[in-house]
Amino acid sequence: MRKKNLRLEKLTVEDYAAGGKSLSRVEGKVVFIEGAVPGDVVDVRLSKNKKDWAEGRAEHFHSFSADRVEPFCEHFGICGGCKWQMLPYEKQLLYKQQEVEQQLRRIGKVVIPEISPILGCDQTRYYRNKLEFTASNRRYLSAEEIRTREEILPENALGFHVPRLFDKVIDIKTCHLMAEPTNAIKNCIRDYAAAHQLDYYDIREHKGFLRTLLIRVLTTGEVMVNLVFGREDKKKREALLNHLLQQVPGITTLLYTINTKFNDSLHDQEPIVYEGKGYAMEQLEDFQFKISPRSFFQTNTRQGERLYQVTRDFAELSGKETVYDLYCGTGSIGIFVSRNAAKVIGVEVIEDAIADAKENAALNQIRHAAFFAGDVVDICNDAFFQAHGQPDVIITDPPRAGMHEKLVQKILEMGAPTVVYVSCNPATQARDLSLLDEGYIVTKVQPVDMFPHTHHIENVVQLKRRN
Repeated sequence: MRKKNLRLEKLTVEDYAAGGKSLSRVEGKVVFIEGAVPGDVVDVRLSKNKKDWAEGRAEHFHSFSADRVEPFCEHFGICGGCKWQMLPYEKQLLYKQQEVEQQLRRIGKVVIPEISPILGCDQTRYYRNKLEFTASNRRYLSAEEIRTREEILPENALGFHVPRLFDKVIDIKTCHLMAEPTNAIKNCIRDYAAAHQLDYYDIREHKGFLRTLLIRVLTTGEVMVNLVFGREDKKKREALLNHLLQQVPGITTLLYTINTKFNDSLHDQEPIVYEGKGYAMEQLEDFQFKISPRSFFQTNTRQGERLYQVTRDFAELSGKETVYDLYCGTGSIGIFVSRNAAKVIGVEVIEDAIADAKENAALNQIRHAAFFAGDVVDICNDAFFQAHGQPDVIITDPPRAGMHEKLVQKILEMGAPTVVYVSCNPATQARDLSLLDEGYIVTKVQPVDMFPHTHHIENVVQLKRRN
């Protein structure tokens, strides 16, 4: 049982485990299984095999769970995007609720109240407002394609990276994550590139013309497109961009970026406006938000609105409080709660995000909010508190890695009566709650599903200072 690459046969999948995996047990040992759901009977090929646990992938199905439904996407099973399509949505919500409870109790080891029922999405397809597609000259070929071909030649693809294969891209014909004209834009570029023999990027050789495609489709009806090229070729670039505008009239802002770096990150690149105003507008309730090509914004607009409503409710504001919004990003949460607060102080390490936050506050005529760029641990000192006031409410929305331990200690030092912790990773949230336990008790918990058909889950926790 300790051998690697061992094949375990006819395992009955018993339950869901965190991270999108399911689990079974063999002679008391837990086996985490990728690609299966509770109720399946499978053969599993192990990739990791430790003393108390093992991990592997379902290799053969003897029988399928009665809970399974037919996946709606032709790319299911290869694309890493919507891995839970085979589960009915109500089951997805059940397992996500279960994960939040298990993580908070097992990792956090703190006393928690009854967890509120998870807030599911009204719309489970076409819910995203942003997608990024990769152009590559190394299309992913299935085992069947490789087996039946006499010669394997490089092929172009415009789509998503295959999980764990950095140089292989799935050629996506139809994506169900974002509304049209998403597929119309992508397929228009693909067809034009094929007709005019435009070369796709080679990630190994770091050369090629078409590199990445970023699309935003917003609830306001605005559509922003940023087409990234691996080199400048004005004649080819303008011909393609003009063709795209002619064929897809719904584009309101078209930009391009010339990225000659070895990586795809655009934070240090300057997109160039080709058509339109260079940005797009989104709306949450009656708040307006300007989204530039490099801005971060909640990827699911409608569910992001519900997430912020929960955050505002948990803050329990009366209009007299000073609110500190930590990891404030472009200021969306702080702006969202501002009408119920006397003052909002936002802190974020990324300077570009703070510039966006200030612009969004001005756009919404919010004059009692101030935003500061820098590390919270460094900024929030005695002089800062003297200038802006001690917080009555702290809202923190850290990245997946959670909060740095120094920041947890800083929050304990601040001693705000109420803390609202918004998390996209219940495991790191649970770890931080354990550290905060010496000064705070958990009083409310509300999971929110932002990404149907994936294992990702957001969770909002209210904490009250111990007397």
